[in-house]
Amino acid sequence: MVSISSGLLACAGSSEPSLGDEPDAVTGRPDCISTRTIRDYRVLDDGNLVVTANGNKKYHLTLSRRAVGLRSSWKIGFRSTSGRVCGRFDDIVVDDGFGPESIRIAAIRQLTPEEYDALLVRFGKKEPAVETAPATDDVESAEVEELD
Repeated sequence: MVSISSGLLACAGSSEPSLGDEPDAVTGRPDCISTRTIRDYRVLDDGNLVVTANGNKKYHLTLSRRAVGLRSSWKIGFRSTSGRVCGRFDDIVVDDGFGPESIRIAAIRQLTPEEYDALLVRFGKKEPAVETAPATDDVESAEVEELD
């Protein structure tokens, strides 16, 4: 079992999307993560987190059910018999101070940098990028003459 501690990343929020809002995470291509390469994690809500592995690769983990206390937990671990954490087969262990709780990982999906940013925006962890309107070129117009 691999444990990761992080006080800075266990964020709390109130109006975040609920478990199961992202069907691509469950139906998309399954990904696995070698437990030896897991470096960090960021909690999105009680049922979703992003794990950072070797090479700064980011993975969205969707849990099979809500993990009470995940957002306030300072420690999580991964339980795997193969050394690789895979969706539908392996568990996350959450220790919120009241004893460890094991929860099945429903899906794991590797994220592109753009998908990671969009996920942070979606879960309220990052402000959306403000797009500026393209500059308009000044166009000379025809003069208008009024007739009597």
